[in-house]
Amino acid sequence: MDSYDIPESTPSASSRPEDYFVGATPLQKRLESIRKQTSFIPTPPRRKIPQCSQLQEDVDPQKVAFLLHKQWTLYSLTPLYKFSYSNLKQYSRLLNAFIVAEKQKGLAVEVGEDFNIKVIFSTLLGMKGTQRDPEAFLVQGLILSPRLKYSGTILAYCNLCLLGSSDPSTFAFKVAGTGACHHTWILSKSQLPSENREGKVLWTGWFCCIFGDSLLETVSEDFTCLPLFLANGAESNTAIIGTWFQKTFDCYFSPLAINAFNLSWMAAMWTACKVDHYVATTEFLWSVPCSPQSLDISYAIHPEDAKALWDSIHKTPGEVTQEEVDLFMDCLYSHFHRHFKIHLSATRLVRVSTSVASAHTDGKIKILCHKYLIGVLAYLTELAVFQIE
Repeated sequence: MDSYDIPESTPSASSRPEDYFVGATPLQKRLESIRKQTSFIPTPPRRKIPQCSQLQEDVDPQKVAFLLHKQWTLYSLTPLYKFSYSNLKQYSRLLNAFIVAEKQKGLAVEVGEDFNIKVIFSTLLGMKGTQRDPEAFLVQGLILSPRLKYSGTILAYCNLCLLGSSDPSTFAFKVAGTGACHHTWILSKSQLPSENREGKVLWTGWFCCIFGDSLLETVSEDFTCLPLFLANGAESNTAIIGTWFQKTFDCYFSPLAINAFNLSWMAAMWTACKVDHYVATTEFLWSVPCSPQSLDISYAIHPEDAKALWDSIHKTPGEVTQEEVDLFMDCLYSHFHRHFKIHLSATRLVRVSTSVASAHTDGKIKILCHKYLIGVLAYLTELAVFQIE
């Protein structure tokens, strides 16, 4: 593969952080304004390269494996009020009853006949960056049916409008949790007589706080900080579960988008990680605004070539600087233009994929490497905490 040209001049205007906020939503502009006016969580000029094997010794490898290779939708979450680890069984019963009540209101539509809903709360040990971080937390919701009449999905949900929104994809709701990870499963099973038979996972959600010291220091003991929420499954299911957390713990969810500036950081940090076995190419996706619909440009690079490029510009051991991120991206832009005669300055970076993880500006992420799970979650926690503030 051809070598990459390293520009001798300073990074072009297309790689400056302020350019990525052009056309931003009012919320994004307000967040950028807050970033400039407060020192709560300023954008650091440098970050540590994610380190491997940061999971605690008591972590369950099977549960960690379950979190990998799934596409998660990201949300930020405000501190949770009056959550107690000692009340997990009670929370199971309350959430169980809430789902049944929603069914009776017509918000949940029964496809089969009688079924039982069982909700289980359990901790996810070892999923933390420091000892101050709350334990990860999982919530499993199983739909069980003792009858042998139907197979496949037992329960389906109608669209649910929350807080005046007619679009489930834009829902905003208050929920609660702990400074832990929550993991919620809504399961379907083939109709078999045994109530203990495992079903198919329909929806999964989990909450976490990794290296959340900046937020932990600002809240009282009545609150549990769980700033990052990840969901996989139907948005209507996410809304129903979230409504219960809202009513119970008085917190607020907000979709967590990832702008192109943060994607550039992810591309650099994940490329800098040492991976024993590359499971995916390094790929970038740019969106070109045009009519009647946008045009996407995909650019795939062999991961070893991407790592060689990074090593050639990286000068700060163990860290990534803003200047290195800008230079790394400019080298990619220059290489792309030399081969395809297309300037990417008018495009918008919307997705980055590496062997460590992949992320999209619409708030979607997929984590691929368990060794860097904590490192990926730490940066996402930082973004979530900043959005909350």
